[in-house]
Amino acid sequence: MIWHPFTRQLGEGEPLKIVRGQGEYLYDATGKKLIDAIASWWTVIHGHNHPHIVEAIRRQLETLDHVMLAGFTHENAEVVAYKLLAISDKIFERVFFSDNGSTAVEVMLKLALQYWHNLAQPQKQEIIHFSSAYHGDTVGAMSVAGSSLFNAPFSSLLFHSPCFKYPCKEDDPSLEELERYLKMHSNETAAIIVEPLIAAVSGMQFQESDALKRIEDLARRFDVLLLFDEVFTGMGRVGSGNYFAYQKSATKPDIIAVAKGLTGGALPLAATLVNEKVYREFLSDEPLRAFYHGHTMTGNPLGCAAAVASLELFEKEDRLKGVMDLETHMRALWNSIAIRHGDKISAPRSMGAVSAADVNPRSEKSGYTFSASLHFREMARKQGVILRPLGNVLYVTPPYNISKEALEAVFDVLDELLTNYAD
Repeated sequence: MIWHPFTRQLGEGEPLKIVRGQGEYLYDATGKKLIDAIASWWTVIHGHNHPHIVEAIRRQLETLDHVMLAGFTHENAEVVAYKLLAISDKIFERVFFSDNGSTAVEVMLKLALQYWHNLAQPQKQEIIHFSSAYHGDTVGAMSVAGSSLFNAPFSSLLFHSPCFKYPCKEDDPSLEELERYLKMHSNETAAIIVEPLIAAVSGMQFQESDALKRIEDLARRFDVLLLFDEVFTGMGRVGSGNYFAYQKSATKPDIIAVAKGLTGGALPLAATLVNEKVYREFLSDEPLRAFYHGHTMTGNPLGCAAAVASLELFEKEDRLKGVMDLETHMRALWNSIAIRHGDKISAPRSMGAVSAADVNPRSEKSGYTFSASLHFREMARKQGVILRPLGNVLYVTPPYNISKEALEAVFDVLDELLTNYAD
């Protein structure tokens, strides 16, 4: 009856019916309690059904369910925009609302292209991306993603986008290749889009800040816009007391896309933040300079109420410090596993609320078709933990306020999975 996302139609068993969520736990129809170790696709950063967010949505529903944002406004949209601009060091000028990460990226791409169009430089149309990129599943977002089984069937629909290997270090050869390309093609290049510090879907690949700074330097030298997809990395995920990856890396993108943790996973909402340089080229009464883009539920009052409450929780419960503590704890737990299973895993790594390690395949290639991935998922579920490995990459991205007891239970299950692993 339901066509489930990212799911083979045969060979994966029946979906698990969930009836309730509370904190770091989900409860299935039999009453079994499961630790949500991936925060339901990286969204439930304050845990499920946080009372502060639930109450904010309830109060909003009593007064206003929805109003279109074209020609109208409402208080919660204004508060979300104000708070986002405030926590982003005020380097951005405007907030454009949408519904999810893919659409926030689409907005970002379209803004970048129209920026140059409004500047009477329509030849600047190329968007440079990196090989490990995943930016969503709409056509524009797929066009600036690395080649994968996600976008292969749709290759005929995708626009041309130069691709370079995702640079994890400052001396990565791909940065030299990117520089050479820009020397020859900057007149046709509109922007560079990057997942800053962590390429998530491609296996939680970590990037050093200096590599990101080099990308920023190239964007500035060759006069192209710098776009950061912070759908995953934003809202405190990368740690060190920062809301965004660009803050941690001391870089300044022109546009960023934000979603996932924005509402604490309670309701769909996304935002694209634009700096003054970009916004200035749309600030006109000429009809042809306006940005003609929108979504029916853009700036929905209920979603914005959830976002206001989620942002308030960062202060009320000192969430950024909690992420730093979580990073320390997860690093120690992975290191302990690595001592026992060093022959089975490599590159245990933690950054903020993200922790991962690569499982070493024995007789097959790594990647999304890694055969043990589904087995790991099923075995973890039987032991009361929800995991969703990225191919041969085991990762944990729990709610930021997960209890010490629950977190250690997650890593106990990882330990057991590896103990029983035989490719």
